[in-house]
Amino acid sequence: MSRARISAMMLAMAAAAMGGCKTQPVTASAVAVQPAVYAEAPRGEGGYREERRGEQSKRRGNREAANHAPGSFDYYLLTLSWSPEFCVTHPDKQECAAHAAFVLHGLWPENNDGSYPDSCSNAPGPANPAQYSDIYPDQGLLQHEWEAHGTCSGLPPDGYFAAERSAVRSVKVPQQLQGLTQPIQLTPDQIMTDFAQANPEFPAGSLAVSCGNNRLTAVEVCLSKGLAPMACQGVRSCRANVVKVTPPGTGQ
Repeated sequence: MSRARISAMMLAMAAAAMGGCKTQPVTASAVAVQPAVYAEAPRGEGGYREERRGEQSKRRGNREAANHAPGSFDYYLLTLSWSPEFCVTHPDKQECAAHAAFVLHGLWPENNDGSYPDSCSNAPGPANPAQYSDIYPDQGLLQHEWEAHGTCSGLPPDGYFAAERSAVRSVKVPQQLQGLTQPIQLTPDQIMTDFAQANPEFPAGSLAVSCGNNRLTAVEVCLSKGLAPMACQGVRSCRANVVKVTPPGTGQ
């Protein structure tokens, strides 16, 4: 077989291979989800929350370097989880019955150097945890948040959960993420821009987006000890080019 014929055959094979690897560019800030053009890990039992906690630990820095004395920290990280993603694999959980969008995950003490304290004492939680069911329908999560993070706040239990309620109510959710009925795709920058526009009093750099497997899992807001929005220190945002946003009710 001649060299020319061999070369022609190789070019034809290369062209055929390229034809199976086409990608579709995202040309709008929010579009209906098309068939995935990248590999994704499955959302199995355990869901994104367990994965999210591990990812959060990597993003937040070194807990061992922190001073674990109650009240010894620099600022709070308010974490608002995107509930629909969790409810895809956990539809029987209490929070999923409400078909909520963002729900409170926690108000976490942080340090400017990237370290963070946790589990700072054995102080008991609130005497009547049910009074916080508006922000924590899952009482197990409330107890976990108190033990891991509330004990580091330097506040009494009722003071800590009152601060959480005040913090979560201070954040306005962008219109685009309210009443969502079908999956959409957004860039992390677009999500932060939308939140910044809905909350113009928030300073630049006070927001971060968290994602897992190219899906939105949370939005975070950095707050001072007095709960005023402030620029984040040592918190990295989602690095995906585009994230999928699952609509409420998908897991029902």
